[in-house]
Amino acid sequence: MLQRIYGTGFATPEEMAEYIALVEEAKKRDHRKLGRELDLFQVNEEAGPGLIIFHPKGALLRTIIEDWEKKEHLKRGYDIVMGLQILKGELWKKSGHFDHYKDNMYFTEVDEQIYGIKPMNCLAHMLIYKSKIRSYRDLPLRYFELGTVHRHEKTGVLHGLMRARQFTQDDAHILCTPDQLNEEIRAIADFVAYAMDIFGFEYEVELSTRPENSIGTEEDWNLATTALEQALKDNKMIYDVNEGDGAFYGPKIDFKLKDALGRKWQCATIQCDFTLPERFDLSYVGPDGEKHRPVMLHRVILGAIERFMGVLIEHYAGAFPLWMSPVQAAILTVTDNHIPYGEKVYKELVDAGVRVERDFRNEKLGYKIREGQMQKTPYLLVIGEREVESGTVSPRQRGGKNLGAVDVKEFIDIVKEKCSNYE
Repeated sequence: MLQRIYGTGFATPEEMAEYIALVEEAKKRDHRKLGRELDLFQVNEEAGPGLIIFHPKGALLRTIIEDWEKKEHLKRGYDIVMGLQILKGELWKKSGHFDHYKDNMYFTEVDEQIYGIKPMNCLAHMLIYKSKIRSYRDLPLRYFELGTVHRHEKTGVLHGLMRARQFTQDDAHILCTPDQLNEEIRAIADFVAYAMDIFGFEYEVELSTRPENSIGTEEDWNLATTALEQALKDNKMIYDVNEGDGAFYGPKIDFKLKDALGRKWQCATIQCDFTLPERFDLSYVGPDGEKHRPVMLHRVILGAIERFMGVLIEHYAGAFPLWMSPVQAAILTVTDNHIPYGEKVYKELVDAGVRVERDFRNEKLGYKIREGQMQKTPYLLVIGEREVESGTVSPRQRGGKNLGAVDVKEFIDIVKEKCSNYE
């Protein structure tokens, strides 16, 4: 009788010790564990597997990330749009998703008509483009949507925020002329580099080429692949080639971020598509007065917001930078006598835009401090008799350092300066 045995080998005892330490650290940082401890989200089997319910702090963290994205997209000339959750089955057949992706889709029937619940946002964006006659002077058009999608992921691969059945993508589709393609791809790559720096990640780049299961002509695939490769070279970006791992409608550039433990996660992507504009008969009027076919770039910067949040949680072990922390400060009173002043400080901080909580419970100060540390709150503001008399607060940083008594306005200035620098 044969029995299969799995093992892991190491060249030296030091390498084995390092590996074991990483495994243990990964367990401590598991976003599902921290999600419960920090009260960020839940995956409730009563609701259904692969479906995320965000609690107040988790929803606030997500809102902070999404608001940052909207601001940055508007700065870069994107138009914010909103598509549909369901579209007629005929559209999914025209796009090729029905033939190449239907096993990952959900379908429903309305008035004896089959509708597909969207797994991607591109169809509605093409319908927006097609709503009027476009000129070459209008291009490029950049449509951005924080679009919620649904994909029928297998039960065995579901994993908290990292792999869910409902998630939101920071999706954009750029319609441009062939001459604008290089500049648009390079601008997206620059945007990704900027975002990774803001959120504190290093990353690697891959160019993924045509898979066996694909649509479109060999000529279009060659043009699209060459455009992506040339943009990477022009931006002086080091990349690997991942043969046969492109999307079914076009090649892509994948950006894989590295977390604090050196693990790689799929993040941003840029997909170059000559095929769907052809299938949906998209066109623009060129300088010659004739109709021409635009090129479409599919792209995300952070990718699925849920997955990115999961990576953030594990990367920072729940101790988020001040600018994105759902709670930036907690006010801790020593006794009930200090609550009126605590309420005054609370209102002043809220009015200044600081995300603050109150801990006015009748508990020992040491207990409150330990709880604040467990919640990884960046600042704990202790209020006792001295603070009430002097009209100050005593901030205690997450690492344990005490800043001493400071004026409330001075503390607000500290928070604002750090947030403006994305600290």
